[in-house]
Amino acid sequence: MERYLKKDFDVQSKHSSEAALRRWRSAATIVKNRRRRFRDIANLHMRSEAEKKKLKIQEKIRVALYVQKAALQFIDAGGRVEHRLSEEAREAGFGIDPDELASIVRGHDIMGLKAHGGLEGLARKVHVSLDEGVKSSDIATRQNIYGLNRYTEKPSRTFLMFVWDALHDLTLIILMICAVISIGVGLPTEGWPEGMYSGVGILVSIFLVVLVTAISDYRQSLQFRDLDKEKKKIFVQVTRDGYRQKISIYDLVVGDIVHLSIGDQVPADGVFISGYSLLIDESGLSGESEPVHISEEKPFFLSGTKVTDGSGKMLVTTVGMRTEWGKLMETLTEGGDDETPLQVKLNGVATIIGKIGLAFAVLTFVVLVVRFLVEKALRKEFTDWSSSDALTLLNYFAIAVTIIVVAVPEGLPLAVTLSLAFAMKKLMKEKALVRHLSACETMGSASCICTDKTGTLTTNHMVVHKIWICGKAEEIKGSESADGLKSEISGRVSSILLQAIFQNTSSEVVKDKDGKNTILGTPTESALLEFGLLLGGNFDAQRKENKIVTVEPFNSVKKKMSVLVALPDGRIRAFCKGASEIILSMCNKIVNYDGESIPLSEVQERNITDIINGFASEALRTLCLAFKDLDDPSNENDIPTYGYTLIMVVGIKDPTRPGVKDAVQTCLAAGIAVRMVTGDNINTAKAIAKECGILTEDGLAIEGPEFHSMSLEEMRKIIPKIQVMARSLPSDKHTLVTHLRKLYGEVVAVTGDGTNDAPALHEADIGLAMGIAGTEVAKENADVIIMDDNFATIVNVAKWGRAVYINIQKFVQFQLTVNVVALVVNFVSACISGSAPFTAVQLLWVNLIMDTLGALALATEPPNNALMERPPVGRSVSFITKTMWRNIIGQSIYQLIVIGVISVYGKRLLRLSGSDASDIIDTFIFNTFVFCQLFNEINSRDIEKINIFRGMFDSWIFIIVMVCTVAFQIIIVELLGTFASTVPQSWQLWILSILIGAVN
Repeated sequence: MERYLKKDFDVQSKHSSEAALRRWRSAATIVKNRRRRFRDIANLHMRSEAEKKKLKIQEKIRVALYVQKAALQFIDAGGRVEHRLSEEAREAGFGIDPDELASIVRGHDIMGLKAHGGLEGLARKVHVSLDEGVKSSDIATRQNIYGLNRYTEKPSRTFLMFVWDALHDLTLIILMICAVISIGVGLPTEGWPEGMYSGVGILVSIFLVVLVTAISDYRQSLQFRDLDKEKKKIFVQVTRDGYRQKISIYDLVVGDIVHLSIGDQVPADGVFISGYSLLIDESGLSGESEPVHISEEKPFFLSGTKVTDGSGKMLVTTVGMRTEWGKLMETLTEGGDDETPLQVKLNGVATIIGKIGLAFAVLTFVVLVVRFLVEKALRKEFTDWSSSDALTLLNYFAIAVTIIVVAVPEGLPLAVTLSLAFAMKKLMKEKALVRHLSACETMGSASCICTDKTGTLTTNHMVVHKIWICGKAEEIKGSESADGLKSEISGRVSSILLQAIFQNTSSEVVKDKDGKNTILGTPTESALLEFGLLLGGNFDAQRKENKIVTVEPFNSVKKKMSVLVALPDGRIRAFCKGASEIILSMCNKIVNYDGESIPLSEVQERNITDIINGFASEALRTLCLAFKDLDDPSNENDIPTYGYTLIMVVGIKDPTRPGVKDAVQTCLAAGIAVRMVTGDNINTAKAIAKECGILTEDGLAIEGPEFHSMSLEEMRKIIPKIQVMARSLPSDKHTLVTHLRKLYGEVVAVTGDGTNDAPALHEADIGLAMGIAGTEVAKENADVIIMDDNFATIVNVAKWGRAVYINIQKFVQFQLTVNVVALVVNFVSACISGSAPFTAVQLLWVNLIMDTLGALALATEPPNNALMERPPVGRSVSFITKTMWRNIIGQSIYQLIVIGVISVYGKRLLRLSGSDASDIIDTFIFNTFVFCQLFNEINSRDIEKINIFRGMFDSWIFIIVMVCTVAFQIIIVELLGTFASTVPQSWQLWILSILIGAVN
């Protein structure tokens, strides 16, 4: 491959040596990446199933990308393709073809960009102002010419497709063949219509099984389609009609000015307009782990990549299927959801039970055939065969196949899927979007929650509550307090303070359509901007008066944000804000009442530290603002790290959410430990933790630096006691989660909102990202998105998770009971009497009750409060508990005794005589068996407690299934006797069947 690439280099050098060299190097990098990727794929056997699937999908993407890049290089080598602008685009005022615009960005064609006049020239050709953005009136025209920002998706499956899939079940195919043969043999021997009954009965039963299965699967697919739509609701900030606003990613058009910040996903292909320290992670496309620095020299953004640092603006040039990501999506088909751990476990159980059922079926068939042959031999009719004998043997085979149908518990995976889908749908209404099926089930086993503070335990609406400036502490209570503060500080101090607030921020104050101020940004910065506006500051005027030279965005490691600003008089001033102790350590001066910088004494520093600790003890988040005038303006790209003048200490209040304390108490009662992991000051963290009920007397509050300096042995001793970790880095959070899982076997749920939380979210058993404050990177790495950022919602997820687990246990208990009874009855009866008490049609009906309707009834039971009064289920705990085995064995013995007694003594006990006595007894046995299963279903509603009727009438699905089962049983027995081999029953026998079932 390298030889061909070198040859390509030689050809291209005739045209442009510099461009060809760049392409050749890029291709050489591709070769290197491919080799590394092949090594990764070669090591797949060392990885988990989830990692294997992820690697394979990434490999598909990269292969498509490399092929596409090679094609672009080949096209470039042969000369640039000429694009013609359509007449429609020209009439609309556009000056560049959509495909040409797409190829410039996709191919990183800097020469092509310059040929069109660079950024400004491109903006003119797509008819947009870089300051005002797109006009709303032009959106339809842009979508018509440049396309919609949507990707082509696989068409959804129709109901008939699910019917077709259900018909492909092997046992049902065998039964269909049996039914056809039965009709073929029955018509000549028994005549019309008697010869049709058995075969048509089997076909009708198969039709019902297929119909119910298809309806269940189709409804489930509709639920997942709704969930998928929710997952794709991503919003971006754009400038349109001259003001900044939020729009859906799908409403983006070519020409939009998109604002990007840390954690955002790039929503379309585009070109860099402006920004600071902008790093983009393109590893999902290129495989390169190193982030790409985007600037005027490297101005191209690719859809689907992520912002890892900095902030900036981009001009959208390509949307939808013309983007880099869209082109790749054409070559890929998205795989279905992975099976959850419980589904895998139950599939194993189903396989074992199926093998046992197969063995019983074969044994039953062999016993029946041997008895039949022996009886023929004893009657000396072994050489005399008729069509009725063939029909008898065929009936034996159908019974054997039907035993397999009943024995194979297809309902187990169906019950899990139904339960999870039902829980996901309900949770979506309760503001929790479950992205992965397994998260529901795993959350039910969670034994520990590591939660953020801001926005999760608190309301995420921050306001400046207290400040300390010029030696005085002030409490801010609206505009009156702000007016009093303005009168107490000099104009110079006020000017420096407003500069520090409005210049050193990544947030913005924008005007909406009504001319009202709206603040867009993080909660902390929004609180500061709101305070600046209260003091009478003007954001736009400040930004126009001073020019920002360099920005160092806030990150969780440095815990500060810095900026260099060129003042109107030519001076360069640095502003810095962040964690109080960090900013205070950078200061050696303090601003006085007149706005002058005076030396900061040790006494003053201790007093300020006391002020900071006092604010923190009142559960306030503390920040410090500082500035420094640079002596050497030529060094304008280097932001100083020392020698600042302290302006103000700020205490920002974020009140705890209503109901959080109750939610924490619910978790503790359920055996779920709650740990707060925050970047805040330890005093603030402890105050909030006590208020929420997280920090108890025997609990430990620790700071991140102290934690990560400990040895593994020291960590092992204190981790169980940790309830609060303050001033923590993302690595501290990751370490804590890893040790909780691996050292203590905890099932850990983690909440997070920032890009830096992604490793911990990925490491945890359940990652919970915040839907409002969370970045797209955090959401992508999470299993559940909490749409309202509320801790109480997390408790709901845990409750539903436990409901899923217990519902599947209920269904397994119900189904195993039916399996045991059906297998033993058919086998014993075949051995003793030479016939099976239940026909193929009857067993198919029982299978329908057992698998589909039973799953629907038991797997969709809503959770109750009692679920949160028991400890979580451990990793190593057996799924089928001792109590379940007790219930299964006890109910099976009862049912076997009842059926045995009725079979042997039924005619005598019921005083039946006459030619139809045997038919009545057989029907009575079938009726009793079905009602035993019906009441067994009610018994299974609660595995441990006696009161099985509690809350039954709250579940309308359960009631509907019960009513439908009884109604169908009456129809089968009373009206479809010719097909189901039943005879009408007297009302006394109906009541007796119900009473026998109820005793069960």
